[in-house]
Amino acid sequence: MSDFLLELRSEEIPARMQAGARADLERLFRAEMAAAGVSPGAIRVWSTPRRLALIACDLPLATEAVSEEAKGPPEGAPDQAIDGFCRKNGVTRDQLELRDVKGRNTYFAVIEKPGRAVADVLAEAIPAIVRAFPWPKSMRWGAASLSTESLRWVRPLSGVVALLDSDVVECEVGGVASGRLTRGHRFHSSGDIVIAGVADYAATLREAHVIVDHEERQNLIREQAAKVASDAGLTLVADEGLVIENAGLTEWPQPLLGRFDEAFLDVPPEVIQLSARTNQKYFVCEDSAGKLANAFVCTANIASSDGGAAIVDGNRKVLAARLSDARFFWEQDRKTSLEDHAKKLERITFHEKLGTVADKVERVAKLARWLATEGIVKAEESTPQAKVQLGNWAFDAAMQCKADLVTEMVGEFPELQGLMGGYYARAEGLPDAVADAIRDHYKPVGQGDDVPTAPVTVAVSLADKLDTLVGFFQIDEKPTGSKDPFALRRAALGILRLILDNRLRVSMFDLIANAAHSGKSDDKGQDIASFLIERLKVQQRDANIRHDMIDAVITVEQRGDTVRMVNRTAALQSFMETEDGTNLLAGYKRAANILRKEGWEDTAERVARTGDEDPMENVDDPQMRAIYAQRGASGGLSYTPEAAEKALIDALDAAEPQAATAIEAEDFAAAMAALASLRAPIDRFFEEVTVNADEEIKRTTRLGLLARFRAAVHNVADFSRIEG
Repeated sequence: MSDFLLELRSEEIPARMQAGARADLERLFRAEMAAAGVSPGAIRVWSTPRRLALIACDLPLATEAVSEEAKGPPEGAPDQAIDGFCRKNGVTRDQLELRDVKGRNTYFAVIEKPGRAVADVLAEAIPAIVRAFPWPKSMRWGAASLSTESLRWVRPLSGVVALLDSDVVECEVGGVASGRLTRGHRFHSSGDIVIAGVADYAATLREAHVIVDHEERQNLIREQAAKVASDAGLTLVADEGLVIENAGLTEWPQPLLGRFDEAFLDVPPEVIQLSARTNQKYFVCEDSAGKLANAFVCTANIASSDGGAAIVDGNRKVLAARLSDARFFWEQDRKTSLEDHAKKLERITFHEKLGTVADKVERVAKLARWLATEGIVKAEESTPQAKVQLGNWAFDAAMQCKADLVTEMVGEFPELQGLMGGYYARAEGLPDAVADAIRDHYKPVGQGDDVPTAPVTVAVSLADKLDTLVGFFQIDEKPTGSKDPFALRRAALGILRLILDNRLRVSMFDLIANAAHSGKSDDKGQDIASFLIERLKVQQRDANIRHDMIDAVITVEQRGDTVRMVNRTAALQSFMETEDGTNLLAGYKRAANILRKEGWEDTAERVARTGDEDPMENVDDPQMRAIYAQRGASGGLSYTPEAAEKALIDALDAAEPQAATAIEAEDFAAAMAALASLRAPIDRFFEEVTVNADEEIKRTTRLGLLARFRAAVHNVADFSRIEG
């Protein structure tokens, strides 16, 4: 067994591309080996800014000889077909064999493939891997770049190291021949470095000031950056993305602490952190009180003789220039009120069919006020005055929630939209509730984002997302397949999280109708509701709620109250996980199958519509009369029921009103308990009673009893939707 090393060296590989490149290199290598019948052992893939490296362990010295067969045309086929088959498989006619295939002689080619040296396999695989490499962006270079067929790489490819143990695997790709020579650190090493063998690779590069293992560099940056901050009495603000990026920018990382002018701390801390991170790839620090400190940690790529003093000073000057720009934006933006900034939103088109951002803001403000004044979003106090105040704050916050989009700061840092609006609102003395709503109205943005709970913020955030979702559905811009250009799925999930986390008791249809400013639900409203239900299934699946349980509840839950639906679904799933639930489902399905065979499919809905009316006087249908005949069985039946039959009638008489009362009170656990009382009676009924009795009156009445049982279950949940 042998180990193989492949290093592909080039100019700087962007840090953001390195993780994908490592995965692609391993994938392509495995594919080439599998095609040749080679099974490598462990594979390690590393990257630095200037190289991709792969080490594959336990490769065989040669592939095994194999014999392959190919089926050809039948005997008597045209010569042209037979000759073509021979050429395709590299054999002559004399080498073909005739075999019987379903009574007809058919030509077969037996192709013997001798074993090959793995070094030869690797020599062919390396150019194939390089040419097939799927860089997100790549380039051609040199004289060969005049042809579109020339080699493409992320940056000009300058070296290929290919070793099988200590022997060079000779190949050539794009004019670059393989060998054992590489280069070390750009500044700490000069000239070529010889890699004696695969086992020496990492150690040889380390001597040349290159840590080839990206994970080792990440650990070093993570630990040393925290240490230099701690040594100064500070705490590093953790940023794993920045750790990975700095590791992708350096081969010999050296974290260094620097300071900037305290006067810059007047700028919001998020601005400082974003400016340092985005523009300079610096970490920031906090003091013992948890406030942003006037310190940063940069990651140098060299170990300098002065301990990094010159590097820190240079980075401090660059950061100072960035922070000066940020402070200028902060001061300029505050010279104009948010209300005046908001007037500029008339110049920005939200969507050609939905108007400007100013138009959207007006819609959101009206909807936010409705949510607040109607008591959907609760004020901290329940007085009429509190509702009016909440509505006014929600309206004001919504009217200014997008104003920061036209500020200089958000123009420079779009990631700060909302956040800067909150700072500007607070700076000009707006109520904290309004400033907080402006700051947080985009939340929740993603699955892990916090859900607002402050009433004004909830009203504005919910209104904003509802307006987006309903608006785009109204102009038929719905998500299709994997395409969702307006992030409507995210908006729907945000709506659901706001409703559920804040326990907002409101009809989904009322929300849609008011967001559409129509006051009623139409076909598009039904489409939006269905879309929200599908998103609810996705969300609840993450909470381990089965989709069929949601379907079973939605069928009977007509109010469109999301909180009620989720509570009812959770109670149903808990019930179905019990023995009573499992057995009741089996009894339900048996009853439903009998009724379906007898043509009683829609009886449950008819029972539900009839309610408590007296069908004996108002309904001529014998099936409907049979369903209700069991009520007051001693006087309602024309025959004496069997004991098991009477027991089921009595159980239904007790369970139906109990379940109805519990559902109205939203005590869904009690409703399930009422259903559980039917489990033993329905089991006994099937054991002791003949449904399809010879007497017509008994058969019809007993079918009616099963229909009544099914209707009682359906009043709690549609068990036909439950799997299992």
